[in-house]
Amino acid sequence: MRRNCALTPKQLFQFYAVLVFFSLLVGIGFLIAGVWVIIIFTCIELCALTLGFLIYARHALDYEEIQLDGTVLKITKFIGSKTKTYEFNSRWTQVLLPRDKPKIFVLSSENRNIELGQFVRQDQLPQLISEIKSRLG
Repeated sequence: MRRNCALTPKQLFQFYAVLVFFSLLVGIGFLIAGVWVIIIFTCIELCALTLGFLIYARHALDYEEIQLDGTVLKITKFIGSKTKTYEFNSRWTQVLLPRDKPKIFVLSSENRNIELGQFVRQDQLPQLISEIKSRLG
């Protein structure tokens, strides 16, 4: 399950480079014309744009992965730059649906709970849950 992003980090960088080029072109044009205040606002704009794009790019590759190999249920979550891996016995794992968070589901086993489904569209979630339930022990 991957995050639904319109742009990959490479495409985002290309788009960012074009935006920076044209913003600086306009800012330098006004600077040459004698309006020096515009270049200050151009720099502020580019700082805000850079911060927003860095946050976007950091989470563009986030994913959750569920693998079932015999009785071993392996869950991998990559959020930001952190990877967490969990292993459960599939025979002891239950799928729970929390009432307070309808957009996710929980895999529970051995007193551990893992929240999943944040990257799945709401209309696809019931199908995913039923498929996981059918494959568990």
